[in-house]
Amino acid sequence: MALVYKRALLKLSGEALAGERGFGLDFGVIDRLADEIMGVSALGAHIGLVLGGGNIVRGSVASQQGMDRVSADYMGMLATVINALALQDILERKGIETRVMTAIRMEELAEPYIRRRAQRHLEKGRMVLFAGGTGNPYFSTDTAAVLRALEIEADVLIKATSVDGIYTADPKEDPSAEFIPELSFQDALVRGIRVMDANAFGLCKENSLPIVIMNVNQTGAVARVLQGERVGTLVR
Repeated sequence: MALVYKRALLKLSGEALAGERGFGLDFGVIDRLADEIMGVSALGAHIGLVLGGGNIVRGSVASQQGMDRVSADYMGMLATVINALALQDILERKGIETRVMTAIRMEELAEPYIRRRAQRHLEKGRMVLFAGGTGNPYFSTDTAAVLRALEIEADVLIKATSVDGIYTADPKEDPSAEFIPELSFQDALVRGIRVMDANAFGLCKENSLPIVIMNVNQTGAVARVLQGERVGTLVR
């Protein structure tokens, strides 16, 4: 099938890399995710990834426990670099050429983020893993994902979660919660649905960047999204 979205930004939470452990890295889970990403690459799509770091340390939580917020956020950014290096290693062992680019300079480990260089990597068929968030405290990796998606001129932002999409309530807590297949940015705001944090959502709305919320555990789901199939919830 032809690709409806030829360039995409995939946001993976740190928790997705931890699997059922909920903390650290589950390399069996990462290997499965790498197979999923490899299948998408085979379609010829340009893929960028932004990784969270919540499986190692979450800045907002650490700050609530008494740590200085700026220091806590920088720790969270470093956690995303660890996750990116782990995923890069497995992807390259599967034959996928990748580049890790960080918002915080650490040349011994990865390239510094430069927009035009990132675009060039994508044009050459390389998969780019964006780490280090935005490089600034007080901004989430959701905001980093939207920012990078806009900078690389992605056609869609795919947010991989542990649920099938957006529901009227948390389906894990409320069995009667109804699935919402599609809604507009305005509807999401009016209904108070937290697709992502306010800064990130506002950037998507302002720049008309569609968001697909889908279950990372569904085999082939990302590829089907790029081919235009209705998977998860579409916000546009």
